[in-house]
Parts: sequence; C-alpha cells; structure tokens
Amino acid sequence: MSRPQNAQPTSSIDRLVVKLPSFVPSDPELWFYMVERSFEASGESTRFGNVLGNLDPRYAAKVRDIIINPPETETYATIKAALFRRLGISQETRMKQLLEPGDLRDRKPTQFLCHLRGLAGTTMSGNLLRTIWSSRLPLSIQAIIATMRDKNLDETAEVADYIM
Repeated sequence: MSRPQNAQPTSSIDRLVVKLPSFVPSDPELWFYMVERSFEASGESTRFGNVLGNLDPRYAAKVRDIIINPPETETYATIKAALFRRLGISQETRMKQLLEPGDLRDRKPTQFLCHLRGLAGTTMSGNLLRTIWSSRLPLSIQAIIATMRDKNLDETAEVADYIM
C-alpha cells in the first residue's frame, strides 16, 4: 500500500499520547510536576495539547484567553505559568500558612513534615524547615530530636514517628 504524495513520513513521531493524571486545581504546581514526569520526550505542541486535553472545563475557562489565542512560541510554558498564577496559592500565602502557629493534629511527624514541605516549596532551606517542623512537635519529642542535628530531616521525622 503506498502513501499519499503529501503525507508525512510515518517513521517520525509527530504526536505522543501521554496518560496524564487528573488536574489538581488546588495545587497546579504539583500537577505540573506530575505531568512533566510523564512528558520526558514530547515536544512543546504535544505538551500543550495534552494539558488542554486534561483540563476540566471549569479550569480551562480560567485560561480561556490562552486556549483561544495561544502564543506563537512557548505555548506550554505560557499555559503553565497562567495556571500557576490564576489557580495556585501565592508564595506569600504559602509562607504565611507555613509560619502560622499550628500543630500536628492527627498526623504523624513524617506526614506533617510532608505538609510543611508542600507549603515551603523549593524556596526554603532545610535548616529553616527543620526549625519550623520541630517547633510544632510536642515538647517531649522536641527535646529528644534536638540531639539529632547530625541526622537528615527525614530520618529525624521517622524517629519522631516511632516516639509518638
């Protein structure tokens, strides 16, 4: 069977279909990290198309202007930045939540550490995160883990889980 004259060669992959996770409107940054792990070798237009194919209509409405009139270049980067700005929690709000007094509630210390890391994002040093995290633990545990400065934070959190 011969190929039509103006058809593209089948040896190149023009579009890669990727199964993406459901959009997370409360944390678009997390969702894009998940998406980017799925994309490894796809091009800009494929990424943009896959993002559009996975956006719930109510969130697509938030970036309607970009969908209807996409930029000529960097479409994926543009829609990603717009969803961060329009749906995500601002860095200022994250920092306020991180610094507000709070406690473990019904979480293990390791779960609480994950929660704080989510709020801190990539902008906070490990020492500051350790200080904030440990200050929210019960005093009896604070006293024990204060002696563990040479251990990494995840190991320290596991010890705190065991103590609790």
